[in-house]
This record gives sequence, C-alpha cells and structure tokens, in this order.
Amino acid sequence: MTQPRLAAVVVLAAGEGRRMRSATPKVLHRVAGRTLVDHVLAAVAPLGAERQLVVVGHGREQVAAALAGRVPEVTPVVQARQGGTGHAVRAALPAAGDIRPDDLVVVVPGDTPLLTGATMSALVAAHAHEPAAATVLTAEVPDPFGYGRVLRDPSGRIRAIVEQADADAATAAVREINTGVYVFTAGPLLAALSSLTADNAQGEEYLTDVVGAFFDGGRTVRAYPLDDPGEAAGVNDRVQLAAAAAAMRDRLVTAAMRAGVTVLDPATTWIDADVALEADVTLLPHTFLHGSTRVAAGAVIGPDCTLTDTLVGAAATVSRTTASRAVIGPDAAVGPYTHLREGTRVGRGVKLGAFVETKAAEIADGAKVPHLAYVGDAVIGARSNIGCGTIVANYDGVAKHRTVIGADVKIGSDTVLVAPVHVGDGAYTGAGSVVTEDVLPGALAVREGRQRTIEGWVELRRPGTAAARAAAAARGYAEQAGDDGGPNGVAHAGADRAGPAPVTVAGISDNGHRA
Repeated sequence: MTQPRLAAVVVLAAGEGRRMRSATPKVLHRVAGRTLVDHVLAAVAPLGAERQLVVVGHGREQVAAALAGRVPEVTPVVQARQGGTGHAVRAALPAAGDIRPDDLVVVVPGDTPLLTGATMSALVAAHAHEPAAATVLTAEVPDPFGYGRVLRDPSGRIRAIVEQADADAATAAVREINTGVYVFTAGPLLAALSSLTADNAQGEEYLTDVVGAFFDGGRTVRAYPLDDPGEAAGVNDRVQLAAAAAAMRDRLVTAAMRAGVTVLDPATTWIDADVALEADVTLLPHTFLHGSTRVAAGAVIGPDCTLTDTLVGAAATVSRTTASRAVIGPDAAVGPYTHLREGTRVGRGVKLGAFVETKAAEIADGAKVPHLAYVGDAVIGARSNIGCGTIVANYDGVAKHRTVIGADVKIGSDTVLVAPVHVGDGAYTGAGSVVTEDVLPGALAVREGRQRTIEGWVELRRPGTAAARAAAAARGYAEQAGDDGGPNGVAHAGADRAGPAPVTVAGISDNGHRA
C-alpha cells in the first residue's frame, strides 16, 4: 500500500496563555533549554511533512521571530481573531498549498513539550495502516478535569469529543481524554471545517466537533491510546511548566545514564535537550548543563557547576565552576570557584584554580593560573605560571586591550599587567610589580619602592586603640628585657614574655628562624 503524503503539520500556538501571567507568549517559555513550541517541532520533524505551519496570534511577532531561520522551514500563519481550534486549522491550511483529498494533515498543540518523535511517527503509521477520517491520540488519566472527554459508541468507535465546559456529569466522569493531537485525512477534514459553528459554551469553533461530524456522516474515527499519558501533558501555568521541566529532566538524565554517563544524584542534575555527553562522563550533584554544551569521555563535572554552550575535553575535571561559551581542553583541571566567561579557551592540562576569572582568554597547554586572578583579553603561553593575585588590566575606561604572555613565563604574585603589553618567553615579573611596558624574553620586570617605616605612628595618631595598646605593651616587654627590639627599636610582640622556651622541630624554632 502506498504511504499517503503528509501535506502539513499544523501547530496550534496562538493562545494567550493568561494563566502563565507573563509578558512572554506561552509557547516561548522554556523547558530543558528549548521553547515549548521548539519541543513540539522536534517531535514532528521525523514525520517529514511537506509544510510545517505554526498558527500564531497572541505575541505573534515574538513567536514568528523565534521561528525564523529554522531548518526545515516553519511558516507562521496568523489567526487574526481567537476563534477556537477549528478556526485556527481552517485559517492555516491555505498556507499548505495544494492539498489532495487523500493527503494527511497532522494537528498538534504548541504547548506539549513532552511529546516524542516516536509517538508521532507511530500515530501517523497507525492512521495510514487503517485508513480513517481521523485518528486521535488519546490517554486514560485518573483526573481528566480540563480535558475533552472521548465518548465511544457500544462498538468502541469514537462518536464524539466533548470539551470540559460542555460536559454533563456522566461525560465528566469519563477518564479517556483527547490530547489534542490528531491525524486527519484531508478531504473529510476540509469538508467538516467548512461547516463548524460556535454554538457551544465558549462561543468558539471547536476542532473536536469535526469528530462528531465524521461519526454522524458515517466516517470512521480511530483512537491511538498513549502508554504514558504524561507525554501529552500540556502547559498552562507555571506549576505545569515546572512539572514538565522535571519530567524532561528525568527523561534526559535517564537517557544519559543508559548511554554510559554516571550521574551521582539525578534529582539535582539538569541537562538541556541539546547537550551531548560521551560515555564515561561523570556528573556530580548540582550540575547544570545548558545550551549546546559538549562533554568528552572521562570528564568529571561537578559538584556545583553551571556550564552553558561550553566544550569540555576528555578526562578534564571541572568543579564548582560557572562557564559560558568556553572551551576546556583535555586533562584540564578547573575550579573550585572559577568563572570562565565567553571566549575563554583552555588548553590541555591547564590548571585554573580557586577564585580565578577569565574572559576572552587563550591559555595554552600546561599553563597554570592557580588562584585569585583575573585574566581578560589575554594570551598565556604554554607552561607559564600566573602568580596569586595577578590582574590583567585590560580596560582603559574606553576600550579593551590585549595582553600576550609567552611560554614558560613566571608572573610573580600581585602583578598587574596593564594592557597592551607583551611578556616574552621565559621572562619573570617580581611580586607586586605593575607592568606597563613590554618585557623581553628572559628578562625580569620589577617595579618597587623602598619601604619606609615611621616609628611610633600608631601611638601618636591612633591613641587609645587596641593597636596602640598592643604596641605599648610590646615596647614594655622589650624594655624589661633590655632589648631594643631590633634595628628600629620595635620589639617583636611577646618575644620576651615569661613562659616556656620556644619549641624547635627539626632545627626550626616556632618563630620561623633557624634554631
């Protein structure tokens, strides 16, 4: 039997979604990194429809902009007035071009992010295998409130779908619901749409009334029951949005584990739909992987990491780190408490330690920035070591400038590199230096002033303070011992207090001098 042509998929996304209480159109709210309508389009993509039509209404400009540039192409169709689901489909179909009577049309809500491509493919295949005017995706749920009820005749055929607002007590007790997902044969659908009325509780043209028209006309309407009713759950408010996000989290984390990823705490691990993880990745608790993040085999991520659009190389370790649009090379060690901003590229075996922030930084293989540093708009050569407290001062108040540090460089603690500046291969900087000029390869850059000590300043300028009392006490101890306390006449605090002699271990006294 020849497979009927799928002429169009119609996604219903025109509703205002008042219960969301949001300036953002409902279908543009996100679950696992994708909008609700993106999830629906991903589910119908395997069907290979000739046209993908999205009916837009409320927030049409925002929704149309979000759909622009998609492959395969998606055509927004404006529903000028909110006339109901039947009116929406009738408004959309002219955009599908020539539709033959035996073609198929799929209709799906735009707020059902948990629908899968497998379910949609099976639904269309079932309709094609046993031709009917329509096949309805149904589900049996314990609490059907809010959904249209599926009513069957004594032989089990679908005779009607009744919306919640129009249901009497007996109908409301029915637990088989309409999910809002249909496959129609185009000829009967077009004929039935032309005869719809708004004679109902909501004053709208219901697409569900097409089912009753088919039955009355002697046409067959089949049901395709869902094994997992949750797959067709719609999102109408923030509570349902959170429930959908949790369900999608569970689905994605489970799929990752079945593919060879170790997840220590699935409940606190969130993976977006477009994240890719290789086998033997380990995700520790409170890990959030967003966007198009990619993690290679053997890497360990977490705990407490948020990575967005970030690439992580094989066997890298990343802990307590926030990274966005960054590249972390193989065998690198990043964290804890590290922030990699956009444009950071970290090479193989690099060490980025606690309280390091980078931005638009290229850090070559084997380099180290162990702790307490800011590296912005900079290149760091292979095997160079950036001392604690280093700042790459990249902004002059008007523009950003580049700093280049060569290979095997040693940057002393508390160095400030004022861009633009170039530090040659093998060079050193002294601790506390402010580097404003290029440093030649193998040179030492030092900028320092002589220490100046003003005796008695605290007691003179801060009398009555704890510091002044401590200084006076220390001076008193020195005078009692007949010791001037050193070359400046200042005693070491407590150096000659009464008490046991200093303890020595392996030739070192407890004051740090050789015994």
